[in-house]
Amino acid sequence: MVPLEIERKYLLQSMPQLPATARAYRMEQGYFADEPGRLRRTRAPDGTVTYTHTVKKGVGLVRQEIERELTLDEFKSLWPRTASCRLTKTRTKVPEGNLVWEIDDYDALDLVLAEVELPTADTKVTVPDWLAPHLIREVTGEPEYGNHEIATGLSAP
Repeated sequence: MVPLEIERKYLLQSMPQLPATARAYRMEQGYFADEPGRLRRTRAPDGTVTYTHTVKKGVGLVRQEIERELTLDEFKSLWPRTASCRLTKTRTKVPEGNLVWEIDDYDALDLVLAEVELPTADTKVTVPDWLAPHLIREVTGEPEYGNHEIATGLSAP
């Protein structure tokens, strides 16, 4: 069975004031020009660094997602292939009930997005009180708000 990612994405007008339970992660992402996939280097709040390779297929609420952890050496050997399509951001994870909201604040852009992964496509989403005043609209399935497209725009001449 192919792993699925079920996720809603929202455009925010600004970074919200986050609850004390929030944890910030630094991320560098690079996309391959010659094949599908993304590399990510993530620094957790405790300083731990992880490296992953992810391939997502599809658009919208439900997509296929295959992810595997890489060694540092694997990451270093692949990272140069993403030189033309990269981004950096701070991702803050906020537990809210049975879900975890992820707020992405992009370094080189005036852009803040919120995402929430869901257990099923028909899971009802209630926007938390701390987030609601900052929400502009849902952008799930709008390609221009995908990280690959964002990184491509950052790398454009």
